Amino acid sequence: MEGIDAVREFLVESMVGLEDWRFPVTAAAVTGDMAIVKWDQVLPGTRPDGSRRVQSGLSTLVYGGDGRFRYEEDVLNMSHVMEDLGSSRWSPGAGFNFPPAVPNRNFSLP
Repeated sequence: MEGIDAVREFLVESMVGLEDWRFPVTAAAVTGDMAIVKWDQVLPGTRPDGSRRVQSGLSTLVYGGDGRFRYEEDVLNMSHVMEDLGSSRWSPGAGFNFPPAVPNRNFSLP
């Protein structure tokens, strides 16, 4: 997607039903116009032993100038996500938007 309005709409729509999830940043590195951000995806609720269900994520961002980024890519181990979703019996909240069946897999930098 391109453009501020398209990105804003995507971000709002993609988080509907996930309001109780958390994404704390655990590390960041910047070199030139590129930033790498390490974060956790923390599901709501706890396991029977009281621990949280957490997956590790990584984002690559490329700064485009004037306070804007020109590229963003997230990497997340979906096997871990699906295991945790299954064991937690989590179900999406009202208005949840499932990811596209055929996502755009072009990760080349603009």
